[in-house]
Amino acid sequence: MTRKSRITMDSLKLNNLPLRYKLIVHFLLISILPSIGLGLLIGWTVDRIVEDQSNENTIQLIGKVNTALENDVENLQKITYLISFDPGVQKFLAKGKSTDITGTTSGESAQYNIRKFLQGFTTLSSEIAGIMVVNSGGDFISNEMYTRSGTSVTDEEWYKAAVDNKGIFKIIGHPYGRAVRSHADYKESEVVSAVRAIIDPETQVVQGVVLVDLKLRVIAETARDVTLGKTGYLTVVDSSGDMIYTPQHPLIKNIPMNLFTETSGISSEKVDGRHIQMIYRTSPFTGWTTLGVFPMEESAYGVREITFNVVTFVFVVCMLGMTASFYLAYSISRPICQLMSFMSKAESGDLTIRYWGERSDEIGMLGRSFNTMLAQIARLLSLTEVQERQKREAELRSLQAHIKPHFLYNTLDTIHWMARSKGSEDIAEVVHSLSRLFRLGLSKGSDIVPLADELEHIVSYLKIQHVRYSSKLAYKIEADPQLQEFYVLKLLLQPLVENAIYHGIKERRGPGHISIEVTEAEGDLLLTVRDNGAGIPPDRLAILRQKLNRIGEESGSGEAEPYQMEGTGSGYGILNVQARIRLTYGQEYGLSIDSELGTGTTVTVRHPIVRDSYNTHKNI
Repeated sequence: MTRKSRITMDSLKLNNLPLRYKLIVHFLLISILPSIGLGLLIGWTVDRIVEDQSNENTIQLIGKVNTALENDVENLQKITYLISFDPGVQKFLAKGKSTDITGTTSGESAQYNIRKFLQGFTTLSSEIAGIMVVNSGGDFISNEMYTRSGTSVTDEEWYKAAVDNKGIFKIIGHPYGRAVRSHADYKESEVVSAVRAIIDPETQVVQGVVLVDLKLRVIAETARDVTLGKTGYLTVVDSSGDMIYTPQHPLIKNIPMNLFTETSGISSEKVDGRHIQMIYRTSPFTGWTTLGVFPMEESAYGVREITFNVVTFVFVVCMLGMTASFYLAYSISRPICQLMSFMSKAESGDLTIRYWGERSDEIGMLGRSFNTMLAQIARLLSLTEVQERQKREAELRSLQAHIKPHFLYNTLDTIHWMARSKGSEDIAEVVHSLSRLFRLGLSKGSDIVPLADELEHIVSYLKIQHVRYSSKLAYKIEADPQLQEFYVLKLLLQPLVENAIYHGIKERRGPGHISIEVTEAEGDLLLTVRDNGAGIPPDRLAILRQKLNRIGEESGSGEAEPYQMEGTGSGYGILNVQARIRLTYGQEYGLSIDSELGTGTTVTVRHPIVRDSYNTHKNI
């Protein structure tokens, strides 16, 4: 035996295993193997998602801190603009090296007004530590700051940096080593300085510099409110790498600027054996870089805890699933085996077998559906037998109405030629119409005829009736020539027209009119016979509609609902037409009647479109 044949035999043996054993193996496989893969997948996914979400949230927090710092710095920039536009400040700057403003009473008054003006800013903005205005001659006016004796303000680095920046606002950072002091005795590490040179718009000559000190506590309060994990924090670094703000016990003291290759990103550094992760974003307005610093093991610890809990949960579920698999396999396979035995009996021809059970799950629903299927099969067999019998009876009755037509229309042809030879044209016309009526009624034994022949048949019938009733009867037939190519059951219109004449036009006072219209609607043929006769009383109309609706319907016993066609009383022809249509094409086709007493009656026949004489079903 070859290897391929052995594999085939092994697979056949597996397929031949009972369903109960297959379910047990299936439950074990889907509970153990996926649990291992699921644990690994969840661990990797959670690690990636938690890290990505943590980094994204940190970057968003850093962005909000940068926005707050930018607002504070922007406020300083606006203050420098407001100061430069003040008339007193402009006059002070225009003096240059002249001492007239300080050597006179009016000059002292002007300095006082400028100090009060500057003091207003520090009063409204508590984050401002002090403001100093310096002109090009080295004179200055400040509300909170002063210089050491023997020093020239214009020689200070911050002054030169403002002049070099040509009127653009610039942040200096911590003012280490400058000669300017504050009355509030702020330390150099407790303030951040910003400067802007004031330039004459016409000559582009520097008239002076505005110096503003921002309290560090404003930056500290903004960054200190953000915590990253258990020990993580935010720190702010300027463009040169100097710390603007850092907490008291930082994880990393010196941050190399070569780590910041872009405006924002994520970097890591190993400090004292610990992996430190840094998430940073640089503000394009201030030039400061805000960093989120936290140990990498803090995020990894949360991921490991989640992974452990998920794996533990999956393992417990798998153990419970293994225990339940044996019970589930037995509870599922047992009723299925019962259904198999029932189906085998039904297959052998015993349609009386039934599933007995009170289960409400899928197996119970399947059993009840099995019972319904057997009952429906029995009902359909009975219904088919009844319908075939009724169809044969209807066809027989239709043919019995035309017994020996050959002898009859041959005799009528003889009478027709005899009448013509005697000059009786009216008699000849009536006999000719009657002869054509019987010829078309025979239709060579076919039960389905072209619509054109059916209309020709009804024209012959109406000609005969017109001769009988003379001026009392008028008629009109409307049919699209394209529709006349379709096929219909023969003798559909003649019983309807006959009923309209004898029960409508005949009972009417004065002349009557019958119209026949053939149209197409929703893929079906509609043949409408309308008269303006006496109409049908409502009670008789209701009874007639009820009889029409009952034809072909199923009763509770599974057999077709019986209907009466004996005799030749009112409605026999209509019931015969209804029975033939429904037995041939189904319940969706047939007749509908609308009538109003004293106004007339309309009978509409819905007939499927049949395109050839060899098919009595709807041709789609």
